[in-house]
Amino acid sequence: MKYQEAKDKFILAWGSLGSSWGISRTMAQIHALLLISTTPLSTEDIMEELQISRGNANQNIRALMDWGLVEKQLKTGERKEYFVAGKDVWELAKQVAKERKKRELEPILKVLNQVQGVNGNTKEVKEFKEVTKNISDFAEQAESTLNLFINSKQNWLYKILSKIRS
Repeated sequence: MKYQEAKDKFILAWGSLGSSWGISRTMAQIHALLLISTTPLSTEDIMEELQISRGNANQNIRALMDWGLVEKQLKTGERKEYFVAGKDVWELAKQVAKERKKRELEPILKVLNQVQGVNGNTKEVKEFKEVTKNISDFAEQAESTLNLFINSKQNWLYKILSKIRS
């Protein structure tokens, strides 16, 4: 397989994976391009490589920066902004976990905590409280596990995975 074909295939696959993270395909494709780039890329470079509009590129680059996955770099004497993605896969996974926790888990935990105060003594209310309490307990366990992962060193998870595989 030639480099360009492999590059295109990777960018498309990473774009599909991005949907699983809850981000747009284009956002993930820009991230993939920056991951494999050996130099910082400008918005124009990204637009040309992925055949996307300036608005689409700008919107998704900003979103990647909001997720903490891409950083802006300036070059001396240049007016253009350039962008880079961290190449450390462990740090990437931790950042995605941190953002998903903040965007998905924390809001539902807040709602689950609020709805536990529902008033009433009917069968429906009791069932509602039981189900939402069980979901809340599970979500809190998930949050604890994510916190361990986010705050961990790389070798910690590898040791656990090695024990599980054995």
